[in-house]
Amino acid sequence: MIIDAQGLAVTTTRTDFSSQLRTELDRFIDQALYYGNQAEAAILQVLALDPTCAIAQAYAAAYYLSQETAIARQTAMHHLKVAERYAATATEREQWYIRAISAWAVGAISEAINLHEAIAENYPQDLISVQQGQYHYFYRGESDPLLKIAEKVLPANTNNPHLYYLYGMIAFGLEQCGDLDRAMQTGLQAISLNRFDPWAQHAIAHILEEQNRPEDGILWMESHSDTWEQCNSMLYTHNWWHVALYYLALGNHQKVLELYDQKVWGRANPSSSKDQVGAIATLLRLEVQGVDVGKRWQALAPHLGSRLHEHALPFQDLHYIYALARAGYTDWVNEFLQSLTSHAQQLPATSQFTWLQIVLPVAKGLVAYTQQDWSTTVSAMQPRLSYLHTVGGSRTQQKMFGQIYQQAVLRNQSGKVRQLWRTVKAG
Repeated sequence: MIIDAQGLAVTTTRTDFSSQLRTELDRFIDQALYYGNQAEAAILQVLALDPTCAIAQAYAAAYYLSQETAIARQTAMHHLKVAERYAATATEREQWYIRAISAWAVGAISEAINLHEAIAENYPQDLISVQQGQYHYFYRGESDPLLKIAEKVLPANTNNPHLYYLYGMIAFGLEQCGDLDRAMQTGLQAISLNRFDPWAQHAIAHILEEQNRPEDGILWMESHSDTWEQCNSMLYTHNWWHVALYYLALGNHQKVLELYDQKVWGRANPSSSKDQVGAIATLLRLEVQGVDVGKRWQALAPHLGSRLHEHALPFQDLHYIYALARAGYTDWVNEFLQSLTSHAQQLPATSQFTWLQIVLPVAKGLVAYTQQDWSTTVSAMQPRLSYLHTVGGSRTQQKMFGQIYQQAVLRNQSGKVRQLWRTVKAG
């Protein structure tokens, strides 16, 4: 048994390596909370020292599950099986965390959330579990509990060496709930404790976007961009994506294209689902503003071949289908839609509504948009706009769907006017 940096007991059989184990475990915890690019290396080092450490195996499983790809999922399941094998001798907290990751792995997200909530109630120092709970709430579009799971553990963490990361989690939750003043205050509090907190910086980026302050956003994010060099590709590219959105708001399309080429996609892991989503969202927003993005769709789309049958997150699927359709990959689009339909029909009733009644028709509407079939896009999206938050994503990310719908409405109306005018002239 060792005690990690958060003051929590970790079960290990390798007492001869206890000091080294704790060092690597604490490094993983810090890297995970920081979204660092050494998180994988750190947890694999822990497992090299003690492969029987059940919670470390579960941490590894969670790390790979968060990639939301089929290949990474296979690796995750290997680690999860080992974690379950050694769970019997683990502590209560460790057992709950392992069960939470096991529930996630089989799509039982409500069960996973309940376990993370139980950990927050009974072991509030476990910020890794809080972070995981927020992840699930985020991809269910549930902002209020996303905030509350972080807020309720704050009193127990005043002496936690990772307190600033918790402030960043709370700041993001406050922003997602629309409490921008408190979100800004909390985000700045995090940065005052640790300038190298990319998630708190990211929360403030959202606030400035909501306040329509693109110049301030550029200044804020670019002045902290040096701290992103050690982030994983997801947060590195995502934070630069926010910078690109500010320039887009100012109409500086050339700068947005440069950031796409140099940062958002240029520094992406091209096989990363989340990096792909950020790149797709950038190109889509540019085109909504009438910008010619050249051959960038065709350069991106080949990397989506492995996504056709994954259906890990509805939010991701809606991005993938648009990119494939926009790049002209008709066969892949048809295969994707068939696979998506089959996936939705096989889900339990609790998940079917989102996938079958929202994701599938909106996906078809997005394909129609790329074909300039505005009326189909409008009819597919309009009844579902009030439900689209359930597919996940932030308030900023959700705006994209509204922009597509509004563009389709305007172009559909223009088309009707032109048709009417042609009819009148012909008569």
